[in-house]
Amino acid sequence: MSVTVGPNAWNAQNVLYTSVTICVPGTSNCQTINNVLVDTGSFGLRLFNSQITLPLQKVSATVGGTLTECTTFGSGTAWGTVAQADIKLAGEVASKAPIQLIADPAVSGSATNNCIPTGVTDLNSPSALGANGVLGVGLNAADCGASCVATTSPGWYFGCPANATTCPGTTVPLANQVTNPVSMFAHDNNGVVLTLPSVPSTGVSSVSGTLTFGIDTQANNALGSAKVYTLNNNYDLTTSFNGNTFPESFLDSGSNGLFFNDSITTCSGSTFYCPASTMSLSAVMQGLNGNNVSLNFDVGNANTMVGNGAYAMNDFAAQGGSANLFDWGLPFFYGRSIYTAIAGTTNSGGTGPFFAF
Repeated sequence: MSVTVGPNAWNAQNVLYTSVTICVPGTSNCQTINNVLVDTGSFGLRLFNSQITLPLQKVSATVGGTLTECTTFGSGTAWGTVAQADIKLAGEVASKAPIQLIADPAVSGSATNNCIPTGVTDLNSPSALGANGVLGVGLNAADCGASCVATTSPGWYFGCPANATTCPGTTVPLANQVTNPVSMFAHDNNGVVLTLPSVPSTGVSSVSGTLTFGIDTQANNALGSAKVYTLNNNYDLTTSFNGNTFPESFLDSGSNGLFFNDSITTCSGSTFYCPASTMSLSAVMQGLNGNNVSLNFDVGNANTMVGNGAYAMNDFAAQGGSANLFDWGLPFFYGRSIYTAIAGTTNSGGTGPFFAF
């Protein structure tokens, strides 16, 4: 399926968009939502309720009320109900998939763990996110997994009775957890391949690429000679850069920059880097299996690129926030085909979860 980066209603840079069709389960009553962010760093489809016109059935919580989820991204937190929909993507179908409806006014209660605390961005509208939703096609099938089946302690899911002011935590069976739609396809269900063209250091106004479903399931998604990098239990790689080790490293198309802590000059009033001239840097990425690769990358002046009208930039970078974190965001994907293998699935490269390129 086609994916694009380019001018948008929210003036968001380095955001990868696609279109998603959802239907009332088992019917032809469908709707296509445009400008949905493609995210290899999360799991499941999440759409803003304000964009939905279909009468989707909400999922009931084990403790009573409507099942509601508190979802955290690097850019903020989203609160919304869980509903069921058929998801249709490039001829593939995920039937009766649990999806999140962000900022659903049907839920007035707030989470008992204070889902959106002071200082955290409330992703309660498309303008807050810079997209009409998130298509999470990452390394896992269910967004929480076994821990949310067994206990409420992860603090992800809640049961919200009508007109409640608070919502108690709840356990959730896997079948009701917001789920990576790729894992629900009849075929091509073991991962994705994201392919984007190269872009110059000055950036460009737009680019188009492809998101291909499955790995080694069709002629167009063969792993071939791509090198496999397996991950630890937290789905992380290790990056060595500038004499420092970043054990919490990952590939994430949903992040609009490269995020890592360094002494590079930042833009005024921002965490994005603004060096006087483009910097050429290098790092080493290593998987749990010992496979490693030396990577050359650039860091440019974010203000200059944005001021020149660029939306797709391979050298857009910012501070990471955590000393251990190196987020290889969308700039890393330009000029590559990145394979994301879902945990527990197999292909010629072995058993997921892993990245390959």
